[in-house]
Amino acid sequence: MKSFIVNGINDYQVIEQNVPSFSDDQVLVRIEYAGICGSDLHIIHGQNPFATYPRITGHEFVGTIEKIGASVSGLEVGTKVVVNPVISCGQCRPCQIGRSNVCTELQVIGVHTDGGFTQFQAVPAANIIALPGSINLRDATLIEPYSIAANVFNRLDASSGDTILIYGAGVIGLTIVQIANVLGIPSIIVDLLDEKLETAKQLGATHTINPKQENTEQRVMEITNGQGVPLIADAACIPALIPEIMRLAAPAGTVCLLGFSSEDSPLQQVEVIKKELTIVGSRLNNKMFPRVIEWMAQGKLDTEFLISHEFTLDTAPDAIELIENHPQEVRKALIKMH
Repeated sequence: MKSFIVNGINDYQVIEQNVPSFSDDQVLVRIEYAGICGSDLHIIHGQNPFATYPRITGHEFVGTIEKIGASVSGLEVGTKVVVNPVISCGQCRPCQIGRSNVCTELQVIGVHTDGGFTQFQAVPAANIIALPGSINLRDATLIEPYSIAANVFNRLDASSGDTILIYGAGVIGLTIVQIANVLGIPSIIVDLLDEKLETAKQLGATHTINPKQENTEQRVMEITNGQGVPLIADAACIPALIPEIMRLAAPAGTVCLLGFSSEDSPLQQVEVIKKELTIVGSRLNNKMFPRVIEWMAQGKLDTEFLISHEFTLDTAPDAIELIENHPQEVRKALIKMH
């Protein structure tokens, strides 16, 4: 079989490998599609502190069950499946209180263990979710990115009548826009690239702001009649924006941070205290796949518009180069494995 493997920092290639063996509690998945995420690029550049090398990257992948481990029940060969990349222990405090996505022993398929940029992969049966017949595998590749956005709203504890301000119109920002629409929440999105803002508008963003063309704070306050925004999601992950984000948060508002930057963030405590803000983090997803699958099956998510490119496994390095050199041209790029 063929695999895309990262040997070290900025060292990646497509190689031939043997089909992996699998244990009694695993299934062997014939992978059909995998999505390229920004975190895959972070691994390539040595910017992910959790990854080791060599590593088959890819945590957004779908396929069909090829073989089943001896102790696995409830799954059948040939079933279309999506893989939840979050592996948790089930025993630590976060797991015990329903927060398994921040398990103290957390492993992420494609980061801590080999992932989906390959033609076959052994996966814990507990991480396999069967897909309804109404969802095709190409669309299902986006279930994991949508689950990230769904987790953001879970952490924000959104209510009826809220508005959300989203920093960053990359894939995560765009999925947040779409789920805001599903939940009936108006959205304001900020980005430096007009191409991405246009995509956000087509996906249902209520307002778009390009800081190169207008003052973000002034425009947000105009939109909100000087009240600020009750919900803010930072999908741009730029620490220098934190003071502005806090100023734009409405009293009693909630701010959700998604980035893994190790830079210090200049937090103005006075903004947090005088408005009694809630600041939360959001990592991966916490059992959000079933909810996203339901929305997708109901046709509430525009998957086709979000997918901009499709590559073969042999041309996966070309996909990486395109995303790196021409990000304005790419929404979500998929790799077709067979």
